[in-house]
Amino acid sequence: MGTAAAIVLVFVGCCSNVVSLELLAREFPGCGNIVTFAQFLFIALEGFIFETKCGRKKPTIPIRNYVIMVTMFFTVSVINNYALNFNIAMPLHMIFRSGSLIANMILGIIILKKRYSASKYLSIALVSAGIFICTIMSAKQVNVANEGSEEEGFNALMRWLIGIAMLTFALLMSARMGIFQETLYKQYGKHSKEALFYNHFLPLPGFLLLSTDIYHHCVHFSQSAPAVVPVVGLTMPIMWLYLLVNVITQYVCIRGVFILTTECASLTVTLVVTLRKFLSLIFSIMYFQNPFTAWHWVGTAVVFLGTLLYTEVWSSVQAALRGPATKDKKAE
Repeated sequence: MGTAAAIVLVFVGCCSNVVSLELLAREFPGCGNIVTFAQFLFIALEGFIFETKCGRKKPTIPIRNYVIMVTMFFTVSVINNYALNFNIAMPLHMIFRSGSLIANMILGIIILKKRYSASKYLSIALVSAGIFICTIMSAKQVNVANEGSEEEGFNALMRWLIGIAMLTFALLMSARMGIFQETLYKQYGKHSKEALFYNHFLPLPGFLLLSTDIYHHCVHFSQSAPAVVPVVGLTMPIMWLYLLVNVITQYVCIRGVFILTTECASLTVTLVVTLRKFLSLIFSIMYFQNPFTAWHWVGTAVVFLGTLLYTEVWSSVQAALRGPATKDKKAE
């Protein structure tokens, strides 16, 4: 599969996944656990059949390392989805997760003793400022939406602050997991499909701790209004249909990113994922009419400007433009 096809998979899969997740969260804001479980189960089954050949293929990277990675991955996935239950709007959720560059840089400096150029530090400052602006504006909206009672407003704000704390923790944990993966790949080589399988298979027993909540939402999903599945013509509860779409699009999204990492430079992958997040954000605002003020737009623009600066897109464009001119001069 070529680069163009992989980019299409990322945009179609990831953007559709955000839409289906918002449809689920609007009906049941606390449905994060059942969504995470369904995604993990589907990807684990696919990996068990096609990657491990039904358990016949042994892992290249020792299982003990996957256990550490899986603990972090499971924690990040559950917390990110569960945060939607704490007054976190989907646009803020997406913007906050766009701050992964900050967390990666901070932990890279602390753990790997890395040093960066001035432009990298400027980009991180921009991303931090953008997220700060959007977070403050969202906090004001939480207060305005709960003006009826001072006690209710305070409780809503506290729930929102817990949600922000959860997203911050997940952001840092995700960055730490990325550094751990980097050290593993340097030692054992890149085995992304294998890591994808074990990251989704090993955490499955952990969902037993969330079984009551998952069962609770299964019951609610089954009681939702019936809907006809396109093409097939079958009738099923609409929430199960949304969940099915979410699981499939999550798989398409992850597969697209995996193909990109094997065929493109990391700069290209980062740029594609960044543009995908931006389109998802715009669609969420326009289609679902999510509250988004002028300050939110300013914060969003600053976040993505900082991200593009970090990936040195402008320098790459200039180099590409200088390339033909340099060749012409040499030919002369």
